[in-house]
Amino acid sequence: MTPESRRHDIDALRALAFGLLILYHVGMYYVAAWPWHLKSPQAAAWLQAPMQVVNIWRMDLVFLVSGVALGFLFRGRDSLALIRQRALRLMLPLVFGMTVVVPYQAYAEALARGLVAPGFAGFMLRYLAMGPWPKGAFAGSDFGMTWNHLWYLPYLFAYTALVALLQPLLGSAAGQRLRAGFTGLRRWRLLVLPALPLLLYALTLAPRFPATHDLLHDGYLHPLYFTVFLYGYWMGIDAGLWRELERLRSWALALAVGFVAAYLALRAAGAEAWLLRGLRAFYLWTAIAAILGFARRYLDRPWPWLHWANESVYPWYMLHQTLIVAGAVLLAPWRLGPVLEPVLLVAFTVGGCWILTDGLIRRIGWLRPLFGLKPRRLPAAEDPRRFRDFVAR
Repeated sequence: MTPESRRHDIDALRALAFGLLILYHVGMYYVAAWPWHLKSPQAAAWLQAPMQVVNIWRMDLVFLVSGVALGFLFRGRDSLALIRQRALRLMLPLVFGMTVVVPYQAYAEALARGLVAPGFAGFMLRYLAMGPWPKGAFAGSDFGMTWNHLWYLPYLFAYTALVALLQPLLGSAAGQRLRAGFTGLRRWRLLVLPALPLLLYALTLAPRFPATHDLLHDGYLHPLYFTVFLYGYWMGIDAGLWRELERLRSWALALAVGFVAAYLALRAAGAEAWLLRGLRAFYLWTAIAAILGFARRYLDRPWPWLHWANESVYPWYMLHQTLIVAGAVLLAPWRLGPVLEPVLLVAFTVGGCWILTDGLIRRIGWLRPLFGLKPRRLPAAEDPRRFRDFVAR
């Protein structure tokens, strides 16, 4: 993709979506009655409403943006070559993350539950041997080790590989008609019709398949995430659809506010589950449509911070939750209260991500692919290809 054709709003959305993830996971430490790896003694019930407002669409937006990126990546590429490239970019960091980055989260969780003895070195030896563990020692302990928040990587690879392998079908006449039907949606149809498959999943699959993030048993999340991923793939290079999303941004925002207000009010009143699931589905899509429309209108420009953010977002994603857990353990004995402690926890997480990424990961060549970064380009004077060309002359 040339600099002139690059979609800066998609790059910015990707960075901002993963930035929001840091705040959301800090919130998971403090929100009352929602299970997480650690829970603060200062957990607050009032956090449930704002967390719910974000939770309904946050990962769907990430998968949709990932689908848009795949639409650009696929231009002129062979399917199998793309799968190989994405396997290296996604699965190598997953393996490294599970064996190096994530284990402290599991240790802190199991230690807080009193199910392992203190001592991280001993825990690591047992973790790398894949247990065995007491039942419920930590999230994923039944499998011996865990990927925790890195579950997004195998899901993204699975959806990418599926789209690549389905290219004969997606490129067929029927597949092109389906894509054209989606990208040709205008006015109210764009705000309603894409939500209907999400509504169907919510009513039929969500009651039977609770979220697991274990890749094998997410009978509701897989259709949901793959559908929005496919939406993103279809809309990636369609200028007309993006112009329509930009035009409808205020309508989409108004509908999203109305749907989520009705959802929260009816949920508090004890409404039927099917009604709440229906409202969630329409809120999910109208919220995403609003975000995409406003991003297209206001973010599609070469922001000075965008290049740095694009290269930093992957390591920050991998590091942030372990740093949140480590920061929570570090700050807990000080009993700093419900205002100062969260502020310091966010600062610790952001500062840790910045120091580790800019100070180490981006600078050390062998670390870069372990955190999903491309190999560092050598300065022209150091590039061996230039030396070979010079000798050849």
